[in-house]
Amino acid sequence: MFRRRGIALVGVLGMVGALVAVRPATAGESTTRLAWAACPEGVVVSPAVQVQCARVPVPLDYRDPDGTQIEIMVSRIASTKPEKRRGVLMFNPGGPGGTGLDQPGFLAGRGLPSSVLDAYDLIGMDTRGVGHSAPVSCGFTATDAYWANIPPYAPDDAAVTRQAKIAEEVAARCAANDTEGRLRHLTTANMARDLDRIRAALGEEKTSFYGASYGSALGAAYASMFPENTDRIVLDSNIGDTHLDRAGLRRYALGMEQTFPDFASWAAERHDSYGLGRTPREVRGTYLAIAERLDRTPAPDGLTGAMFRAVTFASLYGEVQYGNLARTWQSYLDPGEAPPAPAQPQAPSPADNSLSVFLAVTCNDVEWPEDVATYRRAVAEDRERYPLYGAASANILPCAYWKYEPSEPPVTISDQGPGKVLLLQNRHDPVTPLAGGKLLREKFGQRSRLVTADESGHGVYVLGGNACALNITTSYLVEGRMPARDTTCRSD
Repeated sequence: MFRRRGIALVGVLGMVGALVAVRPATAGESTTRLAWAACPEGVVVSPAVQVQCARVPVPLDYRDPDGTQIEIMVSRIASTKPEKRRGVLMFNPGGPGGTGLDQPGFLAGRGLPSSVLDAYDLIGMDTRGVGHSAPVSCGFTATDAYWANIPPYAPDDAAVTRQAKIAEEVAARCAANDTEGRLRHLTTANMARDLDRIRAALGEEKTSFYGASYGSALGAAYASMFPENTDRIVLDSNIGDTHLDRAGLRRYALGMEQTFPDFASWAAERHDSYGLGRTPREVRGTYLAIAERLDRTPAPDGLTGAMFRAVTFASLYGEVQYGNLARTWQSYLDPGEAPPAPAQPQAPSPADNSLSVFLAVTCNDVEWPEDVATYRRAVAEDRERYPLYGAASANILPCAYWKYEPSEPPVTISDQGPGKVLLLQNRHDPVTPLAGGKLLREKFGQRSRLVTADESGHGVYVLGGNACALNITTSYLVEGRMPARDTTCRSD
């Protein structure tokens, strides 16, 4: 997920159409009349803008378009300058599983340029399965939801085998809770088809799109499946394909190795305040020492080495989190100084829905190895290659035991089409490293341009703070000016 507020912590149409007979909807075909009204409580609204919401019906199964229908809730911040309005700009904040209803208001409140607000109706949405759009649940609770997401760090080979049993139990729980048969239909390809239904329901011939993190995969799929219906596409902090697979997950470890030195330098400069090390090398040593000690003996508050590594990984999303991370490390420098054990709630976790969607989309999009030995080898390799986090991101997911097989091949990225794709990437990004941006640039070919910001963290446009990247992206969205070539933006 792209937000700085947390972690959620991925043959084109011809190939897909051979299995799923779906014809793109056109604006003229749409019979949906959107009833705009107040949004549900909790949708972020900036005082400067008015947000409305509506529902768009879509097929649960696009192979049976007249069968069961579900509703996708969308939000809108309408342009107030009709003379400047170009069309609609859809948003996806990442995940998969992140709510996007509040994304337009959130970004508007964080300084989205007024020229973009003038040029577009900003369209957010909860994608299928999320929040207010036919939500799904695996029944995770606050005490076990963490283990269903990115697997924990495996300090030894036996830990992979133990995690495999947990993964199998999680997959079985998801299958048992799928009483309405929705999980199998949560795929990136179906979400892209939903985007086109939304475009048609809005009465637009084309749509522009901004997607970050996993949203880059959804945007890449949409631009490849419906190239004639795309206008201006911006993909930020790129996974590297139209889906999140084992290679994409394992790149998390690469991203942490590349991004961790930025925190280590920050902490070393503040050693007198936090005592984590006078040099970046000493700070790295402190991290490894705390993690390995917690592997052997969890803290009194229940924190394990795996949890400590995950907290550190998530805190590398942006420098704004460095201070809290440094203070957290301080708490565990001395085993006797850890905070008291918190209460262990048993109520359903707020992360249940997002984690359920994350698993469903990730497991449904591609085939996953079912042999535990495959993951044991990968963990051993990445523990050596990427000591900070490799034995976590290579660990086994519930996808190895998932009930449903992929219903179609993953969407293949197309380098053909009228729509131009602007790729944004920080040089150091813990979850979507620069390698992902380069992969998309290669796959889109001359249909794309890559803008690399010499910055650290997850997210470039608006929240990233790089003036050069901000100006290039705004110019493209408002005026259509793409860089003539791939561009590097120096740190401000």
